[in-house]
Amino acid sequence: MSLTLHGYWRSTTAYRVRIALALKGVAYAQVTHDLRKSAEREAGYRALNPQGLVPALETDGAVLTQSPAILEWIEETYPNPPLLPADAKGRAIVRAMAATVACDIHPVNNLRILNALRAEFGADEAAVNRWIARWIGEGFAALETQIAHYGDGFAFGATPTIADCHLVPQVYSAERFAVDLSPYPKLKAAAENARALPAFAAAHPDRQPDADRA
Repeated sequence: MSLTLHGYWRSTTAYRVRIALALKGVAYAQVTHDLRKSAEREAGYRALNPQGLVPALETDGAVLTQSPAILEWIEETYPNPPLLPADAKGRAIVRAMAATVACDIHPVNNLRILNALRAEFGADEAAVNRWIARWIGEGFAALETQIAHYGDGFAFGATPTIADCHLVPQVYSAERFAVDLSPYPKLKAAAENARALPAFAAAHPDRQPDADRA
């Protein structure tokens, strides 16, 4: 099967998908859409993804959108190694942890939201950074409790899951915006353990072909 991932090197949602593909050992091509230039809004890409967002994953006969759905498809199509626990309760907990990032943290800190704060509400960069830290902090506080309860080296258990695919990119974003992570030691440790794995390292934004070069 031929796969093409449409993304952007610093997109945390595309980062999630890169991690999952790397953990599964699945080869894919990449097409970049520079979000700073609104390339994802161009007509050619909208023909693939009418929402005009990244990521999108082209497969044989379909274009998949929304990273949580893409991750579920990857898990079902390439089941080894598994990124969801074997039991129903464990799967529900992992999906909830992932949703804390995907539904409650990331959407309100998305670039288009930050640009709207600047353009429509006159927020300066200090205000934008406070906004980012607020929502990351609220979500990370909840995740810290869950990781303390369910983690065993990773966000859930002793092997990477879809929760880690969401957590590591969100930690990357938090670090970009200088969010204080000291209140979340269990979360930080889980992210560091994940980032030490080759698959997570290969998916890092700085190692992507479209990354800014100094």
